[in-house]
Amino acid sequence: MSTKKVLIIMGSDSDFDQLEPAWKVLETLGVRYQVRVASAHRTPAVVRELAEGARDAGFGVVLAAAGGAAHLAGVIAAHTTLPVVAVPIANGTLGGMDALLSSVQMPPGIPLASVGIAGAKNAGLFAASILGASDPAVATGLADFRKAMHDKVSKADAKVQQRTS
Repeated sequence: MSTKKVLIIMGSDSDFDQLEPAWKVLETLGVRYQVRVASAHRTPAVVRELAEGARDAGFGVVLAAAGGAAHLAGVIAAHTTLPVVAVPIANGTLGGMDALLSSVQMPPGIPLASVGIAGAKNAGLFAASILGASDPAVATGLADFRKAMHDKVSKADAKVQQRTS
């Protein structure tokens, strides 16, 4: 079990289903996490408190999921020096493009990473990679995860080769 945790913050509980793959993959890798709902616009003091207290609470990475203007990740990044990964939520008339662009177009000085629209699983894996840089158990879990993916593709290839021979 990792010594550091991942803080997962969604801007709305309507983001739950799109964000769930992040904590599911963290569970698979044995990485502890906490999930919260806090809005950059409707509960800014809560967002600030979570961000400012994250390091002391034992978190090593923050995942921030929001749609639309998607200011959540940027606001969190402004209040912590921990790595922040934006998870743009697919919703609204632009299908998440607005959230993606808001996430990747941060002004100089307050950087954050971003995964693709509805990319929660990759966000969880990226958070684990960040923690794995200093935690051998998490790094081993990631290596095992990737080997399982490799083995699955190899089996699929063998099956296709057999069917087409």
